[in-house]
Amino acid sequence: MTFLRKEENRKFAGTGEKNADGLTLQEFLEAYDPKKYDSPCNTVDNLIFEAPAGQIAAGNPVPDRILLIKRKNHPSIGWWALPGGFVEFHEDLDTAAARELAEETGLTGIAGEQMKTYGDVERDPRTRIITTAYIALVPDGSVKERAGDDAKDAGWFSISRKKLRTREEGGIKYQYWQLTLRNTDADVTTHTEVEISERTDAFFKNRQYRVVKTDLLAADHGAVILEGLDKIAAKAGRG
Repeated sequence: MTFLRKEENRKFAGTGEKNADGLTLQEFLEAYDPKKYDSPCNTVDNLIFEAPAGQIAAGNPVPDRILLIKRKNHPSIGWWALPGGFVEFHEDLDTAAARELAEETGLTGIAGEQMKTYGDVERDPRTRIITTAYIALVPDGSVKERAGDDAKDAGWFSISRKKLRTREEGGIKYQYWQLTLRNTDADVTTHTEVEISERTDAFFKNRQYRVVKTDLLAADHGAVILEGLDKIAAKAGRG
């Protein structure tokens, strides 16, 4: 059995010739072992921001809250995180993001779009995990969350950030920001220091976001959130 049906394989036949081993495409696929090499796992994460409805309508939103879930399993058990999870084998990324959001928060019909893929080797202790982040913006108070699946709780966190310091070295500019997220209902405040680096001597700046230290916010999610805020600001013409 092959991953795709025989009729679907035909569009990958190229010129139709056999390879160096004398195999047709179908014969090659039937003998192919996808587990021969170690490969990364794929996940999705959701950034669901809230902003005043008037600002959204005017195209100049300043997000004031973000939706997080409280993890009830390892890793980062008891800490807060972006809603997300593993992509199923026969599932596209958009479907996976929507499914995980619904399973962990109860939210459906959110118009999110793919923002960026994150793949630092040490971003997860379980295995090599690459995640694709989705971003969405909803009017303040327009949706109601509920915790589910592997989430112990779910809630909206107010957002604040401040620049701590800057430096330049070897053609790269570094900025250090503190991201603070607070949920008054749960009496939780998270603090994450994020390093933003970009080249000053190249057309493509290769802007990177990296967590320096974090408290109560899982993995690299502070860096992902800060980049999401910057994406929204840039789209609104403030970046």
